[in-house]
Amino acid sequence: MSADLKNLAGKIAIVTGGADGIGKKAVEFLAGSCDKVVIWDIDEEKGQKLAEELGKDNVMFCHVDTTKYVSVEEAAKVVFGKFGRIDVLINNAGITRCATLTKMTTEQWQQIIDVNLTGVFNCTKVVASYMVQGEFGRIINVCSLAGIYGSVGQTNYSATKSGVIGITKVWARELSKHNITVNVIAPGFIETKDMHQVPEKSLKTIKNKIPVGRLGKPEDVANAYLFLISDLASYITGSVINVDGGYVL
Repeated sequence: MSADLKNLAGKIAIVTGGADGIGKKAVEFLAGSCDKVVIWDIDEEKGQKLAEELGKDNVMFCHVDTTKYVSVEEAAKVVFGKFGRIDVLINNAGITRCATLTKMTTEQWQQIIDVNLTGVFNCTKVVASYMVQGEFGRIINVCSLAGIYGSVGQTNYSATKSGVIGITKVWARELSKHNITVNVIAPGFIETKDMHQVPEKSLKTIKNKIPVGRLGKPEDVANAYLFLISDLASYITGSVINVDGGYVL
């Protein structure tokens, strides 16, 4: 953790989709910065393993299906009951089900809506009520360049990520009076397991379009999370921050 990131110690943070990928890296970083980090994930095996690896003293796992309001409600009660407050929510959980419009099934559409949009609504609605009680909160929603510019084969995904930007701006307006900021991080092409499925030729083309000359790393996104929950970002709300190496320039 950079010495410039102030007052992360003592905070209680929840990371959805924290068992793998970018979420896992965020949990690892936060575990060394915050007082308690809670992983909310549907993958119990990976979530429990990560919590054990990082140490049970300050990392906790809860099996949560963010698409189910009751599941989120119960998990939040556990966190609040154990720690007495919730300071940070990172809505990191997300999935893709790619297909062009004419080939996309209604099931593919609904799956993405349920996880990427309804899940964000469920988690934020529940957790924000605790933050309002404490008159403090940092909420980070995770978008994508697809939500800003669109992406072929991702009607469902682009729709949800555009939706995340819209609700973020609404919540930033509604919650600011309670000292709660709400922002969006929009990652570009990040080295996760999904990128392993991209053909090498396509990867080379992508890298050539990125001014910094490389794909992003999960820690690049996690660092942006850390910044937004720190006091250095206390005057930033309703913003969309691209972490893309300049890809869209």
